[in-house]
Amino acid sequence: MKLTILGCHSATPTAATNPTSQVLEVRGHLFMIDCGEGTQVALRKNRVKFARIKHIFISHLHGDHFFGLIGMISTFCLLGRDAPLTIYGPKGIKEIILLQLKLTGSYTPFELRFRESDATTPELLYEDEKVIVTTIPLDHRVYTRGFLIQEKGYQRKLNVVACEEYGVDIAYYRKIKKGEDVTLDDGRVIANHELSDDPQPSRSYAFCSDTAYKPDIVPLVKNATVLYHESTFLKSHEHLCVKTKHSTAAQAATIAREAQVGTLILGHYSTRYGDYELFRKEAQEVFDKVELARDGAVFEI
Repeated sequence: MKLTILGCHSATPTAATNPTSQVLEVRGHLFMIDCGEGTQVALRKNRVKFARIKHIFISHLHGDHFFGLIGMISTFCLLGRDAPLTIYGPKGIKEIILLQLKLTGSYTPFELRFRESDATTPELLYEDEKVIVTTIPLDHRVYTRGFLIQEKGYQRKLNVVACEEYGVDIAYYRKIKKGEDVTLDDGRVIANHELSDDPQPSRSYAFCSDTAYKPDIVPLVKNATVLYHESTFLKSHEHLCVKTKHSTAAQAATIAREAQVGTLILGHYSTRYGDYELFRKEAQEVFDKVELARDGAVFEI
């Protein structure tokens, strides 16, 4: 699991900073989460392969989270993409993108799929044999949701030496990895833990985009390996959270502490601040393990 931050600042891009976008590599997938202005340039700078992106998750319809989408789609067309692209977003994202394509006389040579929703409860968006993606309802000025991306359980690790010592036929190896016991030809039953080791723990990544402080998301992100939570303001500007529906670093840390996550990553900083270490300092008064998102930063989960 590897997280690459393409942009992590609020509102508008600057000469040195990009609005929100990131890619999460997990079990062979490369999921894009939000697509602010300048995302495709950031992809090139970070040497992320465009063609591997098949699923894009948009948290909400504020421009700093999706204005880069039509540009990316246009580039996919120019590059001759033929693989389908699925966009998961709030109701309205399909209309916005198709209108831009229509009025510019453009079309996609690949299948462009949309999965829109306005659900206010957690919703399953994607699932295969390795990964599951569900939504996290948030509280912002427009309909907004975050995303919880979870690995499905790994198989147990085969102890080949033990299997050979017991004389277990190779035909049973697949069942052993799935946790099954083995009955030998002489009738002896060999417990699975004698033939295999515990699997690698499954990891999870919770992305909480723009939101006011929302304690009821704690059960939804409980024990996440990594939580990315917006921290637009410091406590000195907490009064601005009321009208803008954003959070402070301390509030993000409170969610992390109550949810007992492994690591908290802060992002979506207001450009009014010059020293982002202030966000880490404020959060660590509440929760110890805090990282700061930076454009181009890579986190191994």
